[in-house]
Amino acid sequence: MTATIGPKSKTGRFYPTRIDLAADIRTQVVDLLNQTLAASLDLKTQVKYAHWNVKGLDFYQLHELFDELAGELEGFIDLVAERATALGGTALGTARIAAANSILPEYPFDIVDGADHVAALADRYGAYAAHLREAIATTADLGDADTSDLYTEVSREIDKRLWFLDAHLVKKEDVKN
Repeated sequence: MTATIGPKSKTGRFYPTRIDLAADIRTQVVDLLNQTLAASLDLKTQVKYAHWNVKGLDFYQLHELFDELAGELEGFIDLVAERATALGGTALGTARIAAANSILPEYPFDIVDGADHVAALADRYGAYAAHLREAIATTADLGDADTSDLYTEVSREIDKRLWFLDAHLVKKEDVKN
């Protein structure tokens, strides 16, 4: 099998690969991966912002949780970026590109209380989780089971982390017997 070069993506240059997905499919998948990369980098920096700036009675526990979340996101960033390059694409992962292309809303800079940080992060994790589920379906429809599987792996962990965040927000009056 010979290497093929796909058309130039709207989000970067393509390189030769022997991966047997059609060039137009790889272009679409790499574009989606770069959208995910932007959101992942943005989410990581927002989590670090919360980590650095959280205050209140649960400071230590949330400070540690947020640091753990950011570290986990770093691993997902590598997975996504490396899949984009494996498909012959360019991983567009600078802070400027992430800021320009993220699907996430800007983080509120006026909050300090732990519960407010948890709620802001839960909102962003929810949006990110929805993006991942859409990406699972899109890449499966395009016939790229490997990328769909990567998205499933990340989605499963993000849903677990969203559960952790949501659990902090449950109030006694919200619990039904």
